[in-house]
Amino acid sequence: MTAANITPISRRLGGLSSGARFLARAVGSRYNPLLAQIVVTRRCNLSCGYCNEYDDFSPPVPRDALLARIDHLAALKTASVTFTGGEPLLHPDLDKLVRAARNHGMIVTMITNGFRLTRAWIDRLNAADLQGMQISIDNLKPDAVSMKSLSSVERKLGLLSQHAKFKVNVNSVLGVSGERTQDVVTVAETAAKYGLQHSVGVLHDGTGTLKPLSPAQMNAYTQVTKISPSMVHSLNYWLFQKNLMHGLTNDWKCRAGARYLYICEDGKVHWCSQQRGYPGIPLLEYTRDDIRREFNTEKTCSPSCTLSCVHQMSMFDRYRGAQTIPDPVATAGVAPEGVTSPA
Repeated sequence: MTAANITPISRRLGGLSSGARFLARAVGSRYNPLLAQIVVTRRCNLSCGYCNEYDDFSPPVPRDALLARIDHLAALKTASVTFTGGEPLLHPDLDKLVRAARNHGMIVTMITNGFRLTRAWIDRLNAADLQGMQISIDNLKPDAVSMKSLSSVERKLGLLSQHAKFKVNVNSVLGVSGERTQDVVTVAETAAKYGLQHSVGVLHDGTGTLKPLSPAQMNAYTQVTKISPSMVHSLNYWLFQKNLMHGLTNDWKCRAGARYLYICEDGKVHWCSQQRGYPGIPLLEYTRDDIRREFNTEKTCSPSCTLSCVHQMSMFDRYRGAQTIPDPVATAGVAPEGVTSPA
């Protein structure tokens, strides 16, 4: 899952649009988060073979705990939040969490597989002032690798097209399965039919690094970007996808733990969904000093990273100083906790 494929909608708030506030915090400062992804439940209603970000038993994180995390993110001057999981629509108070973050002036988006979407949920999210939703669809029919199929949720796309007041982006992961490569093209065409944006990510392994694309997958990528041209596609391509898809690495400064925060269901801050375990500090204890340290910490996993949200949140600081603190995970020789390679 990734939130960065959602293009935020600017709304007037406190004399500044949330989009303008985001840019001001991106350009005018270094040591405040631009995006925090918050896991509201680790449980998912699906079990996709390539995903390592879910279980089938965890309860929703208590609402009061999540509200406290949102308040602390606001105190850190976080510009935007994305609610994720697992499957965030399994949290009964999701709309209340959206409203709480919006009341702090943050851009608010979410990621979902769409299976639990209803007209009632769309109305609740509209009323809460959700600004963007990413719905993940990888193939036409479910299989053991991915259950996020168009046949299961196309009716939901119709509901979103008719009733959602927030921006909707359909995202597909390319590389999930060779025989289903052309499915991604059909998903993009269907999204366009409903007037929805489409984006494509490339499959990563259990550490967030690239699984190489075949020639057929490269061709499908080109087709999809023509069906649904967007700034997001262009940005991701030039930031990192172009080199990775051609077998090259990227030289960039990952600002995870600073500009981008991944907050697990236990309320701890991690570099990202694929590098869980460090720094592992509870968000409510996370300070500006922690942000400054992680801003200046090297991440040796970064050259082949495919996580668009981290790339995008780091791009504003591309030329803002060298990272002088060695990678503590690589130095210790310890693999991140809780990460397993997908099938």
